[in-house]
Amino acid sequence: MEQGIDMMQAGAPGRAWLAAGRALGGRPSQQDDLVCLADEAQRAHLLVLADGMGGEGAGELASAGVVAVAQRLWREGRWRDLPGALFLEQLCQDAHLELRRRGEALVDAAPHATIVALLLKGRMAYWAHVGDSRLYRFGRGRLLGCTEDHSVVQERVRRGELHADQAGAAVDQHQLLRGLGGPMQPRVDHGCAPLRRGQAFALCSDGVWEHLSAQELAAFATHRDPRAAVSEALALVLGRAGAEGDNAALILAGAARPWQPWAHWWTAPRRPGRHRPSV
Repeated sequence: MEQGIDMMQAGAPGRAWLAAGRALGGRPSQQDDLVCLADEAQRAHLLVLADGMGGEGAGELASAGVVAVAQRLWREGRWRDLPGALFLEQLCQDAHLELRRRGEALVDAAPHATIVALLLKGRMAYWAHVGDSRLYRFGRGRLLGCTEDHSVVQERVRRGELHADQAGAAVDQHQLLRGLGGPMQPRVDHGCAPLRRGQAFALCSDGVWEHLSAQELAAFATHRDPRAAVSEALALVLGRAGAEGDNAALILAGAARPWQPWAHWWTAPRRPGRHRPSV
């Protein structure tokens, strides 16, 4: 653990690269969770990041629930049977139902979570999200697109009441319009693109994008050492966020970069108690 940062790295030789980590920040508990899953033979990868909320420990329960569903669906091989977008839709809807189920046992708390997921399958990349956890897509260091937050602030930006660069500091920035675990079935946004040499992705919680610009994320995504890039990015976030900073989680991934030794999957270890084009 470096400066309060939990780190990991995984990959498959000659095909793709990734590195991921998360930081507690100034919060008493870690409510961001992530998982990186891979099938070496099929050269397929599933990256999932969730930001939990709900009070009284429900946030940790929620993000862990999203990760558990991702692991189950991967073990069952559903990603092999379904088109990429349909698999990610099932992931989001099953995670939503799992959070509803977990909430039935709670009295004064309700587990909710955001989700952003990326499936690298064959020559294609598929992604989906609900809430304000983001996916950025880069091509040779240039921003190609970013998911659009499902939040009150994003609606204000769309109406011209607020500039996108001010979103991270807005007082209502954390008010979401969509999420997992609520009374209504979530509407999931999807995207896809061919995988090309030099393409990179950043998946992150709001604790990261509030403090790093798209240009800074692009620079980290083109770093020669992905693990060092994630560590440096999270350290920069911690420095800018200060003592009251939020949890932060980040995954960097892409195609055609040398790999380090890797594991088939990894889950973050437990601990106690701007204007952008649309993808």
